Amino acid sequence: MLHLKKVHHIAVICSDYGKSLDFYTRILGFQILGEHYRRERQSYKTDLAIGDEYVIELFSFPSPPPRPSYPEAAGLRHLAFEVDSIEAEIAELERLGVIHEQIRTDECSGKRFLFLKDPDGLPIELYER
Repeated sequence: MLHLKKVHHIAVICSDYGKSLDFYTRILGFQILGEHYRRERQSYKTDLAIGDEYVIELFSFPSPPPRPSYPEAAGLRHLAFEVDSIEAEIAELERLGVIHEQIRTDECSGKRFLFLKDPDGLPIELYER
């Protein structure tokens, strides 16, 4: 068995760097820890954090293939973020003009959650604490 300590980061490849950077910073509230343009790859690699915790590595590449299907393709299904209040987040999403699904209840935990999508259709879950 390995001795893993925590999730270090999650890598996300986007098709439109400007749109995705705006979404992850202005809409979701991530802060940029570092932004690097790699000329040889024609690619950005940007490290994003919640507070001071490094969470997402946002990449851009020329012409990445689209996500195979939504949401049940093999591989990463969605990113989930904990929130204090689903209602408060819905109000903010609506203020920002972000489309989201209706509130659901987790049948195992009884907790409430909802889904929205990033600019490339990657499912984002907001899960109530």
